[in-house]
Amino acid sequence: MYSEDDYIQLSGIQHFAFCKRQWGLVYLEQQWLENLKTAEGRIVHERAHDSFSSEKRGNLIISRGIQISSKELGISGECDVIEFHRSDPESAQSAYIPEYDGYFKVIPIEYKRGAPKTEEFDRLQLCAQALCLEEMLCVDIPQGCIYYAETKRRQKVEFTDSLRNNVRNIISQIHDYTSRGTTPSAKRTKSCNACSVKDICLPQLEKKKSAKEYIMSAISDAEI
Repeated sequence: MYSEDDYIQLSGIQHFAFCKRQWGLVYLEQQWLENLKTAEGRIVHERAHDSFSSEKRGNLIISRGIQISSKELGISGECDVIEFHRSDPESAQSAYIPEYDGYFKVIPIEYKRGAPKTEEFDRLQLCAQALCLEEMLCVDIPQGCIYYAETKRRQKVEFTDSLRNNVRNIISQIHDYTSRGTTPSAKRTKSCNACSVKDICLPQLEKKKSAKEYIMSAISDAEI
């Protein structure tokens, strides 16, 4: 069990899976540059949960902007949308929700810009949300959905054992880097050109130093 002081941000899982160095620059060094893609993504999320809200549609309850966490994994974050579908009290997939005095099947829904991807970055983040909710609500959550703004459609995501294990492995690595305060070294790939922090990362120049170390080194050389 982790203390709240040691929690990592759930949103960093997707960044870490995409590029460990990008995660380090954003989450350890607090460096960020917004581009068109990140701005579009931010707007999509703002529309999904501009503020916490909940609405009831018959046997369906839709909640937005819910804070979630896991003491076991040491992570915290926010769900874009959670759907609660009234269901059988005897089912392992049913959670009792006191404010609605009933049992509900829980489905986390993540909002993303663009279209569905072949890589599992988005699915990892959604699965991490499910792991938090399972711990918080004492319920089994076998699947969730990702809504893509470009296609305006949901993609169903099955939370397989393989996906769950990948999430746990990534979270363990993030905790390790965080405890050491180490930004991963640069590893140039074709994805670098579309990266929002490529002008900070400078993978073609620095492969071992953090961006902060590179900047301090440049300042020192200028003073000399």
